[in-house]
Amino acid sequence: MAATLTLDTVSRRFGETIAVDNVSLAIEPGQFVGVIGRSGAGKSTLLRLVNRLIDPTLGTIRHGEREVSTLKGRALREWRRDCAMIFQQFNLVDRLDVLTNVLIGRLAERSFLSSMAMHFTDEERTMAIQALDRLDLVGQALQRAGTLSGGQQQRVAIAKALVQQPKIMLADEPIASLDPLNAKVVMDALRAINREDGITVICNLHTLDTARNY
Repeated sequence: MAATLTLDTVSRRFGETIAVDNVSLAIEPGQFVGVIGRSGAGKSTLLRLVNRLIDPTLGTIRHGEREVSTLKGRALREWRRDCAMIFQQFNLVDRLDVLTNVLIGRLAERSFLSSMAMHFTDEERTMAIQALDRLDLVGQALQRAGTLSGGQQQRVAIAKALVQQPKIMLADEPIASLDPLNAKVVMDALRAINREDGITVICNLHTLDTARNY
């Protein structure tokens, strides 16, 4: 069921540094939200708090009735599946082919021991091919990820997030290292996923112009 993501007075300290300071906001399901700010403003920390890669020092994070900020073990793994993360530096395994990199997104469904085996079903392979097709990358499916351009690698990362079948997609400055043409392709892909799949997208950005456009 669709649910609102709510942050209530969330803060994160690293020693004496306050990286996120008393943030409260509510994001309705299906929204496309841009978080805008200069480098060092705390945008990446904010997304990592939502994904629970780090824990809040103060405050609570909720998704509907689920209190995200207290999840542990399997419940936390399920949340990270439901709340996919796309990183500025792509987070791919360069030596593996594109298809396998996308399939790694399915490992969020599994226990640690099961994920180590890296066995995927035909259904999962079909899902990965369909995700690559949406991002115009089927032709690169068997190519090593490390041989792709930056724009292509970021689209592989989006496909990898897509096969998690998430409710929320967090994109941490996904176009920061891309040229304008590839930046447009990546942002167009995120907008299409938001509109066609109804997935909530929260995207860290440097520029107001990009936020206005999308």
